[in-house]
Amino acid sequence: MRSSAIARRYAKALILIGKEDGKAETYRTELDDIVGLMDREPVLEQSVGNPLYNAKGRRNVLNAVLKKLELSPIMNSFMLLLFDKGRIHFLRDVSQYYSIFADELKGIIRANLVSATELSAESFEQIRSSLSKLTGKQVLLDTQLDASLIGGVITKIGDLVLDGSIKTQLQNMRESLKRGESV
Repeated sequence: MRSSAIARRYAKALILIGKEDGKAETYRTELDDIVGLMDREPVLEQSVGNPLYNAKGRRNVLNAVLKKLELSPIMNSFMLLLFDKGRIHFLRDVSQYYSIFADELKGIIRANLVSATELSAESFEQIRSSLSKLTGKQVLLDTQLDASLIGGVITKIGDLVLDGSIKTQLQNMRESLKRGESV
């Protein structure tokens, strides 16, 4: 099983618990705090995740850290489950998937917008609004610039790609001409 599938499965299980007990945002904050701590303290991550160290000692270190963080009982149990199942090294991926699921629970979806040039605030809002109408959810747009597009934009929402770039239009025209189709 691929690591992303594993992380997704654990995140899905935690979001179901959060949905049921109404603490989905609490769990998101706690996961973010734990990942942030491991980012700031790479030695901690090594101490907990390195299988070359004694498992009992690593579990004790994790328990001590969890106690200091004063997390919810569910998060404590979740972290120990990840450790016991040998999945603690998937924590960052679990946290990313969990954030996506928590956003979906709130009716928010994330999309990527790639444009050839900087968009005006009005154009940005118009695209965001159109995507919101298309999906029926509030859309958060992450933007990137790519001058190779020549003009236009490419929007990605999950697996859906809406490509309105001039580069793609020119490539499609070239392929049509090669096949002898009228443009």
